[in-house]
Amino acid sequence: MTVEDIKRTDSGPALMLANEAVVRGALESDVKIVAFYPGSPTSEILDTFGEVLDHFGDYKMHISANEKVALETVAGASMAGQRSFTSMKSVGMNVASDSMYSIAYTGLNAGCVCLIADDPYAHSSQSEQDGRYFGMTAYVPMLEPSTAQEALDMTKWAFEVSEKHKTLVILRTTTRVNHQRGMVQLGKLERTPFKKNKWKDVKGQYFTVGSVARAHKAKLLEKAAAIQSDFEKTKFNYIVPGTGKVGILTAGVCFLHAKEAMRNLDVELPIFKLGTLFPLPEKKISEFLKSLSTLVVIEELTPYLETQITAIAKIVNPDLNIVGKRSRHFSEMLEYNVPIVEKVLAVVLDKKLSMDYDAVLSKAEKLKDILPERPPIFCPGCPHRGTLWSFRQALQQLKIRDDIVFNNDIGCYSMAFLPPNEFSDSMLAMGASLGVSAGMEMALDDKIIAMVGDSTLYHAALPGIVNLIHHNSNVTLFVLDNSVTAMTGQQFNPNSPFNAGGHPARKINMEKMFEALGADSVTIIDPYETRDCIAPIKKAIEADGFNVIISRRECALYGDRLKKEAGEKIIPSENVKDTCRSIYACVKEFYCPAITIDETDGKMIIQRDLCDGCLECRQVCPVDAPQHMEVKK
Repeated sequence: MTVEDIKRTDSGPALMLANEAVVRGALESDVKIVAFYPGSPTSEILDTFGEVLDHFGDYKMHISANEKVALETVAGASMAGQRSFTSMKSVGMNVASDSMYSIAYTGLNAGCVCLIADDPYAHSSQSEQDGRYFGMTAYVPMLEPSTAQEALDMTKWAFEVSEKHKTLVILRTTTRVNHQRGMVQLGKLERTPFKKNKWKDVKGQYFTVGSVARAHKAKLLEKAAAIQSDFEKTKFNYIVPGTGKVGILTAGVCFLHAKEAMRNLDVELPIFKLGTLFPLPEKKISEFLKSLSTLVVIEELTPYLETQITAIAKIVNPDLNIVGKRSRHFSEMLEYNVPIVEKVLAVVLDKKLSMDYDAVLSKAEKLKDILPERPPIFCPGCPHRGTLWSFRQALQQLKIRDDIVFNNDIGCYSMAFLPPNEFSDSMLAMGASLGVSAGMEMALDDKIIAMVGDSTLYHAALPGIVNLIHHNSNVTLFVLDNSVTAMTGQQFNPNSPFNAGGHPARKINMEKMFEALGADSVTIIDPYETRDCIAPIKKAIEADGFNVIISRRECALYGDRLKKEAGEKIIPSENVKDTCRSIYACVKEFYCPAITIDETDGKMIIQRDLCDGCLECRQVCPVDAPQHMEVKK
């Protein structure tokens, strides 16, 4: 896709990521206010909205401090009569759910849609949590697309459902849907100018507590029943005809796996394709189940659908054999693929597999033994590499490596648990390093270290920081300030002087904030000057109280982008072989992917195409062998 496809006003085909199709669907719905906190696998939604913000000029956008604020922002916009949209990864809904449950009770006004993306296999998340229960437990309608086309169409329908029933609507995806690319038939883009409303013209009552909450609950149940009636008739719940007494019920990407597995086995089973996860179209499902002897329920993660289908079958077809997770045919962990689904169908149908998948897997496993490992690694020029090296040196000089506890957090720096650093005694969730540190500081006779990034700081760390300062805790906090939310694509955050679309914003002064909160010391270091960082780090670790080290240097990828946009050239480094003594500190202690060993003489080579020119490696080298090249890229 090019961004021009998003901008098109006409209908017609386009090749898009499902994430991009969601953006197009929201724009076709004339969305007026959007707000996000970035998180894979949804980040492209934020990025695409930001990229076309100035082109359209008829919607407003925030990159919020966290998902809770983002959801509250779009809820407020809906209350004020403006169609609104947000997206987040499912662990982000953990943060937002406090307000989400209240929003379900109060209801909303204009269409309001929230996309949450689960991450089976935990590709980029700390857990494989199943976000489908948010819809069920909050009585909020939840939809799930299988393709990029459905992502667009369901986004548009979600706005209609939301507006009709005055409710938040959740669009649930998984990683393999978000990052799926496919042909999409665009609808016409008929945008209207942005116009602020007056509260007196759209005013409603959006509060819930006590007797008011009880009244809201009664209305919420009535609303859910009305939505369920609509879902019985929607085109997004449909049956793919087939033959025999064995049927399949599935949703999302598993629908595509099931279709391909059936093609491989040369069978045509009837499939109930679900597009609505809550409320389920129970009448339509009941009719589907009545004629079957066996039902295969294909869903990733927990038996969310299977549990509900089993309850329905108990009434309409008690003898139905249900094949799923409870029968141990499918696992509750990891993501599914065609071989996994085909193997189960082959067992149920007593068919031969289309190929020997185990032999292919065995061959792949053998190849792993001869291929070099490729662990995650910091980018060339990443300032975190220098910060962690300086921290290691400080601990070695203080001789306290075994007397510290290191509580890590969520961001690029999460990789501190890998060699050569191997720091991370805990790493739970965004901002958790501070709360964990509070408990450990009371329980242990060790020095407690916490580490957060600038984005995580404003996302979820501030309450923990206030708590530590208030309780006079002895904790050293490292804030890795690289100016952006780097891990998800260098999006702006409250520590940036810009917001969505590159528009100017007020940058929060981090050091003044810490001073105002009462931190005992605040020290700023430059991680590219790694040798100079050791002394202030040692001082902060040895001091009593709550002491803050701000390691400030922009993300290397973001910095390179700015240089290129400004027409500047990146000057790579080179290793002066006459100076190099093959000490290998740059390899053993620094792990920069731009540095390799010349097999002819055993000396270091710095690859020009990878080198960022940061010269952090020169700081590490005992003989200062690396230097900038004269020839520029």
